[in-house]
Amino acid sequence: MEMSKTMLVRKSVRKYDSRPVPEDVLARVLEAGRLAPSANNIQPWRFIVVKDQAGREKLTDGRWAKFLKDCPVVIVGCGDTKASEEWHVVDTTIALTHMVIVATSEGLGTCWIGSFFEDKVKAAVGIPEHMKVVAMLAVGYPKDPRDLEPRKPSEFKRKKASEVMSSETY
Repeated sequence: MEMSKTMLVRKSVRKYDSRPVPEDVLARVLEAGRLAPSANNIQPWRFIVVKDQAGREKLTDGRWAKFLKDCPVVIVGCGDTKASEEWHVVDTTIALTHMVIVATSEGLGTCWIGSFFEDKVKAAVGIPEHMKVVAMLAVGYPKDPRDLEPRKPSEFKRKKASEVMSSETY
């Protein structure tokens, strides 16, 4: 899928069908995160892939995370506070965003999850204290095929360009 189409297709998907994500497709999604840029090339991230039903259910405590039990893959993105105290969140976010873009180009739906209890997620997947859970990504094939149809820019609920961009000064 060309990049401009990918950006028009990408949306938050919260309903997935039961098809598993093929390992080669998942590998390409994860590779996109691994190849992402980071401050000083420190790469202060770790990604935990949770496919097991019981494991995914342990990640559903957040207000908006209930649907993770029905999603075939959850990627828990963590930033290493020791490796990069200042940039671990930004760098991990960039890597996760790369994964979202590649997942979309592969015909997968994703949803960025920021609704979680970090202590519960850490306990569920054994994350050490010095790592911060930045976000989780739901990944899978959308239940509704229309979720993969490109939208017109006018269909996006976004502020006008003039409200969020300027040139040279604020």
